[in-house]
Amino acid sequence: MKARVTVTLKSGILDPQGKAIEGALRSLGVSGIASVRLGKIFDIEIEGADRAGAEAALKAAAEKLLANTVIENYRVEVTG
Repeated sequence: MKARVTVTLKSGILDPQGKAIEGALRSLGVSGIASVRLGKIFDIEIEGADRAGAEAALKAAAEKLLANTVIENYRVEVTG
C-alpha cells in the first residue's frame, strides 16, 4: 500500500521561507503570485493490506514525528 502524509503550516503562522520563495518568483518575472506557503510531503510505502491500521499508524507517526502539531496541520491519504 502507498500513503501520503501532507504537512502544512496552520493559518496565521508566519512562513518566512514561503515569503522568500514568493519574492524570488517575482524577481524571476513570474507574475500573478499572490502568496506562497511552504509544506512537506512524505510518500510512504506500507507493508500489509490493513488500510485502517495503516491510516492509524500514520496518524500516530504524524502526531509524534512528522508534524509539529502546535503550528502544523497534517493530512493522511492511504491509496491502494
